[in-house]
Parts: sequence; structure tokens; C-alpha cells
Amino acid sequence: MKVLIYGKSIIGSQLESVQLLFDLLNSEEAQVYIYEPYLKEIAGFINIRTPVGKINHYEELREKNIDFAFTLGGDGTILSAVTLIRDTGIPIMGINLGRLGFLASIEEKRIDQALQMLKQKRFRLENRSMLYLDSSKPIFGENLFALNDFTVLKRDNSSMIIIHTYINGEFLTSYWADGLIVSTPTGSTGYSLSCGGPIVFPRSKDFIITPVAPHNLNVRPLVISDDSVISFEIEGRTENFLCTLDSRWELITQDFKLSVRKCDFGIQLVQLQEMSFSKTMRNKLMWGHDTRKNY
Repeated sequence: MKVLIYGKSIIGSQLESVQLLFDLLNSEEAQVYIYEPYLKEIAGFINIRTPVGKINHYEELREKNIDFAFTLGGDGTILSAVTLIRDTGIPIMGINLGRLGFLASIEEKRIDQALQMLKQKRFRLENRSMLYLDSSKPIFGENLFALNDFTVLKRDNSSMIIIHTYINGEFLTSYWADGLIVSTPTGSTGYSLSCGGPIVFPRSKDFIITPVAPHNLNVRPLVISDDSVISFEIEGRTENFLCTLDSRWELITQDFKLSVRKCDFGIQLVQLQEMSFSKTMRNKLMWGHDTRKNY
């Protein structure tokens, strides 16, 4: 088995779990590759008993025929890993060393069990769609895709902005707001949810358009088909606005013409047999839990 280990940083409370993962992979005689910036982070903290390969770039990864990518962190780590994995089709198993973790569903205490289930093929691959950003000016380099969401936002303490929005070339509305979110079904449990957007099941073929603090109070989040192209014209009193793809951001101006469509490729998440989106929602959001008994 060839695996990629991807992480961004490590803290003291994670050392035991990360060491356990490397020990287990060593006992399984797995061929291990590590994202090089993460290897530098864990050097001196983690005892890696066998030689490992280093991966820095997408082009290097494409040549290795990796079976699985293990991300060590939270959902943000998976979002970051997507920019490396891209269209390689490598399934991602998210090990949650963070907090809430909708995407990184494997808890630290279940690392051993998860690897055994992987070995026994007691898992399924869940396809997750992504969105793609087209821009009239260069932005975000080669990484013009997002697993969670695209946003355009006002900067700092500036006044609200106006986002003229079109669907397939037809005018939808002008949002007077602090910003606008376009999320995938995967991203529906992220920023969109915190701004009042709906939770959408991962296999739904939708985009969710959610305004951020809208000043025209009669507008509400919208769910539209992901075969739509959503385009924007932005205006405001300040020179710059903030544009994001997942956790990445760039500054833009009113001269930018932006549109969002479904990405030509998606990613695959490893889901253990016993896991499901419904179960994750119940556990993470405490659906059905009667908290009154704690008082």
C-alpha cells in the first residue's frame, strides 16, 4: 500500500496520535510519502523508522500511484490537501486532530481501527463535487477550484458592497450585503451554514447561494442546480474587495468579472462502512440530544 501523509502543523497534544499512525504504517510495511513541509514540521518530534519519500508538488504526486492520502488535522487540512491532490483521484481519509470535523471524520482514538477497516476493504469512496472560478484577470494561480465555497466579501470595516448576480446570463438580483457565499453541498456545513444557509446532502447536485449580513432583508439563501453558471459584478465605496476559494484569499477590484461553475473534477473521501452523512450530522450537531437533562 502506498500512502501520502499530509498535514500543516503539529502541536504537543497530537504527537501520540501521529506517532501511532506512523508505527501502524510501519508494521503494515506501507510505502509512505510525506508532504515535505509537514515532514519538516514533525522532524525531531516523530520517530519515523523506515525511509519515506517526499512530495512537494502536484506533478510529483501524479507520478507515484498513491493508494490513499491521510490528512492529519481538521477540515481545513483537507481543504489545503485538495490543492495538492487535484484531479489525481487519490482518495482522502481525514484523521481529525482538530475540533468539529465534518470532513475529517476519523477520530484520533480510532486510527488503529480505521487502518484495519481500510486493509479489510470495509469502506466506500464518496465523490464530492467542487466548484471552479473563472476570472477576467489572473487570480489564485492554478488553484481555481474549491471543495467548500467561493466568497466575495467587503474588507475590514468598510461599508457594505453590492453584488449584481446572474444565473446563466439572466439577472437574478443585486445583493446589498457584507458579502456573498456560493457553496457546494460539501461546503453547506461550513461558512454558509453559519450565515443561515441550508444543510445539503453531499450527493445533491446543487450550489447554495447565501448572502452574508444582507441589508435587503427579504433575500434568502437559494439552492440551484450545479449545472448553472453564476456570474458577478461587484461595486462598493472601497477600492478592494476580498475573494476567497476555501481558505485561500486574494484582493480584487470592481474591474474583475467573476463567474462560478462546477469543476470538471471532484475528490473522493474515504468513508468507513459504519459512517454516513446523517450519522455525522447527528454526532457533530447533537441532533436529537436533550441537553435539558444537564441542568
